[in-house]
Amino acid sequence: MNRHTIFELRRYRLLPGRREALIRLFDSEFIESQETLGMRVEGEFRDLDDPDCFVWVRSFENMEARTEALASFYGGPVWKEHGPAANATMLNSDNVLLLKPVAGVSPFAHNLPRAKEVERGPAKGVVLVNICSLAPAAEEDFSGFFRDNALPIMLDAGARIDALFMTEPRSNGFPRLPVREGETVFVWIECHLDQNAAAAYQNRLQQNPIWTAEIYPRMDSQCWRRIDIAQLTPTSRSLCGW
Repeated sequence: MNRHTIFELRRYRLLPGRREALIRLFDSEFIESQETLGMRVEGEFRDLDDPDCFVWVRSFENMEARTEALASFYGGPVWKEHGPAANATMLNSDNVLLLKPVAGVSPFAHNLPRAKEVERGPAKGVVLVNICSLAPAAEEDFSGFFRDNALPIMLDAGARIDALFMTEPRSNGFPRLPVREGETVFVWIECHLDQNAAAAYQNRLQQNPIWTAEIYPRMDSQCWRRIDIAQLTPTSRSLCGW
């Protein structure tokens, strides 16, 4: 069971053609150096619809541990040596959501421990990150409805749901790294074998009259803009993948 309670969904806009350079640097220098400080890199992804976008998720035991770990990492020797090269690939790195798991659903339960990464091949699959923008204080009701009503239908249709998150409302304890504050969101992350499997799942979902007539319309009506869906593929060292 994943005992971490704080998660960051980080989406970076990169300079044209620099994504692969960042991924190589990230994989060689920034995974173990963060995880030895108690953080965990849950997943790293290429955005299939944007060649200049890099997405990753990291987690922390709690808010206090997050503040301490970030201070240690970004004030430490690895970031001092390699941080300038990472920053040189980016247009911005401030598109960050601070999240907590929805009660009753263990996030990233399918992720292998890092120690077992060598026992499997490179990560594969298609990962969909769905972000629902909600009215203030609506996240608890929305999350409960999703968990109790939408989630069973999605699972029956063949999705693997890797995480359900809502906004972590506490203030960012490490302001050197900004996050998107003042927003209320619900996020679900789903994983499929490939794009064909993801399309087949969507077809099955759309054939369910309860989903199309009741569940999805209710979800959609509570979002103040269209649900933001990022279609991703995991990098070779991503723990989150098929």
